[in-house]
Amino acid sequence: MQSTEIKKLATSLGLAEKKVFLQFSQLLTNLYNLYLEKDCSIVEINPLVLTKEKTLIALDAKINFDDNGLFRHPEIMEMRDISEEDILEVEAKKHNLNYIKLDGNIGCMVNGAGLAMATMDLIKFCGGEPANFLDVGGGTNIERVANAFQILSSDKNIRSIFINIFGGIVRCDLVAQGIIEALKQVSLNIPVIIRLEGTNSTIALQMLNKAEKKFIVVDSFEKAARKSLQQK
Repeated sequence: MQSTEIKKLATSLGLAEKKVFLQFSQLLTNLYNLYLEKDCSIVEINPLVLTKEKTLIALDAKINFDDNGLFRHPEIMEMRDISEEDILEVEAKKHNLNYIKLDGNIGCMVNGAGLAMATMDLIKFCGGEPANFLDVGGGTNIERVANAFQILSSDKNIRSIFINIFGGIVRCDLVAQGIIEALKQVSLNIPVIIRLEGTNSTIALQMLNKAEKKFIVVDSFEKAARKSLQQK
């Protein structure tokens, strides 16, 4: 970090007095180096206090690490306390699923983080509450879908599952086959609403309509979201 940037920040915060500035400069430099060296996504001090004696004290701090960089930092992984994490999120990580548990009752299974966010937003817009963020990724297969269903079915708050897949990298018929086979392995007694668009979506919908498990197949994004609310 450049000294000119530190001086500018110190001046704007009223910390330009020499004794205080030296402390602030050291603190900011250490903060910046920590962020880079440990592959952090957030390094935050809040609040930072200036005492009457002109001493800077960090009263509280928050540090988040980029999961993609943790392989370089075994010392950080050793500090992990699984008992402090959500059990479903821990299980999802074992299967390389991007899953975050929320407080709602509509389970979501989507491919792609952007589509997952749009799906949750539409559920909220229609008056519902998503139970999770779950991105199964572009390389969806039977095992991956089965693991995703297992995670969702373990959440006792879920009243319906909304599967929203756009077949770009992955073909919709392969996704449909994965859903059909996965539900032979997982006991699920709640409605499953499916919207598939993209490559081979017509074939996929035919497969789902012929499947033993009766799905609720919808061709419209908004209609599918509203259907998931009606099944609560």
